[in-house]
Amino acid sequence: MRSSQRLSVALACPDGEWPHADWPAPDNGYVRRAVRLSRPLRVPADVDVVLLRSLDPAADFPELLDVLGESGIPVIVISPRQDTDTIVEVFRGGAGYLVEGDYCTCMLSSAVLAATVGRTYLSPLACEALREGAQRMSRAQSALERLRSQLSPRERQIMELLSTGLGAQEIGLRLQLSEKTVRNNLSNIYAKLDARGSTDAVLRWLGAAPVLRA
Repeated sequence: MRSSQRLSVALACPDGEWPHADWPAPDNGYVRRAVRLSRPLRVPADVDVVLLRSLDPAADFPELLDVLGESGIPVIVISPRQDTDTIVEVFRGGAGYLVEGDYCTCMLSSAVLAATVGRTYLSPLACEALREGAQRMSRAQSALERLRSQLSPRERQIMELLSTGLGAQEIGLRLQLSEKTVRNNLSNIYAKLDARGSTDAVLRWLGAAPVLRA
């Protein structure tokens, strides 16, 4: 790579110092300049990639995205956190993720280059966390589908309307049923969904509450 093509990176470290004193080296083939940032985060307009080293990406990453606004500058998060929820949220936000202790400094250059061409670079532990997140979502969706399948077609119609905020009387008018019939159906639905009432039933129907019985 020619010198004119080498990249400018920002090292954002709201929790302290950049942990890799030897990166980037002066003769790094990919990076020509590294700017170290602390709070308050201000990212120079000519930066190609931001490396965010954070102990709490759930807080620091959204803050950085607000700072970047519509600039489109790619981000790579570096953190000791390796829990699935944190990594999935960062990935959904469009950033790469490197778990500390799970990569070598030579991988930083590859990650930076990948980010500039729209690729999301992940260290092995981050990849494993994403796989776990995908499996968890798949299991949750399967449980939700099994739960909904317990309801009759009429009960599913009623739940669709109930989830939009309609009451028994309004649902009856929509479906040309008596209010008493709707309430009887709702009682059956609550039993099938293990729901304590209409709010609980709607949360389970929408997958926003744990499925107790599938």
